[in-house]
Formats: sequence, C-alpha cells, structure tokens
Amino acid sequence: MEKIVLIIHVLTALAIIALILMQQGKGASAGASFGAGASQTVFGSEGSGNFFTRATSIFAVVFFCTSFGLAIIAKNSSQVTDAAIPSMIESAPAGAAQESDVPTANDEASEVPSMGSENNAGEVPAVPAE
Repeated sequence: MEKIVLIIHVLTALAIIALILMQQGKGASAGASFGAGASQTVFGSEGSGNFFTRATSIFAVVFFCTSFGLAIIAKNSSQVTDAAIPSMIESAPAGAAQESDVPTANDEASEVPSMGSENNAGEVPAVPAE
C-alpha cells in the first residue's frame, strides 16, 4: 500500500512541475488579447489558461492527500524502542526514596548547620560544626 501511494505521490509531483512549466506567464497574454494565434490553439479561443490552472489545482489536491497518507502510514509503521529509557528509572518505583536516605539538619554527618532552638537560637555559625 505504501509503495502505491508513493508512486502516485511522485507522479503527481512530476505532473505539477510539468503543468507549471507549460503555463504561460502574465506577459504572454498581452499578444493573445489582440487575437494573435488564438484560433490555432488546441484548447479553444480562451487558450490553455483555464485547463492548466484547473489541472494544476487538481494535482495539488492529490499531492497533499498523498502527503497526508504517507505521513499516516509512516506513523503507524514506526515502532518506539525502550532503549532510550535508562534501566535505573525502571528499577526504582516512584516515591521509593526512604526517609533515612534524605539528610536532615540534625544528622551528625550533615554539613548543614542546625538552626534549632538549642544553644545558637538566632545565630549563624561562622564555621560548620563537625
């Protein structure tokens, strides 16, 4: 299915390029307004402007539809791997940190000075106690 949509997508892109290159510019319509060669056109006296414009718009709609189709096919066929997730996150459940792991101000090994109501109630020590 993906190959069919891709082939249609590429052919539509080439058709749009060809149709745009075959269209005449704005300056070419000045000579045609005086009747120069208007009776010898394949597409009638109005020229090829309406035909190429409509064909280009139809192919543009098909191109956008195939673009969205290819994006949906790519999204559905992609697989997400767990290789980017570290195993450490998977092994520790959320909220597994115990209270004994968290340092407090009252721990002897802590470098954070205590600000409790002990001897230094409002003072900040100059040197941390060891």
